[in-house]
Amino acid sequence: MNDLSEMKRLSHQQSGKPGKRFFILGAALAAMLPLAAQASCESVKADITQKIVGNGVPESGFRLDIVPNDSADQAGGQVVGHCENDTQKIVYIRSAEGTDAGVAASDAPSP
Repeated sequence: MNDLSEMKRLSHQQSGKPGKRFFILGAALAAMLPLAAQASCESVKADITQKIVGNGVPESGFRLDIVPNDSADQAGGQVVGHCENDTQKIVYIRSAEGTDAGVAASDAPSP
């Protein structure tokens, strides 16, 4: 019986150490979350670009802009995504075919 109680005592002593390791690991991961959030807008933008191109639109025919939420209405395009905990919007803007002229003439407001 003495061996059994000694094994229990040792297992309780060792069980505290992994908890500290998990706490430290969790704290390190939490510290890295802001870095992951910054990169997430670019990855969301890349995913949306891939889907648009996959639907037959040439990359030269549009651009995606990442703008703050409060600027999305002034961006002059259609909101197609969001990122960074919904603090940024991804705006689709059609451009003239083969140029980087911004909004195509057909999308421009009439005078």
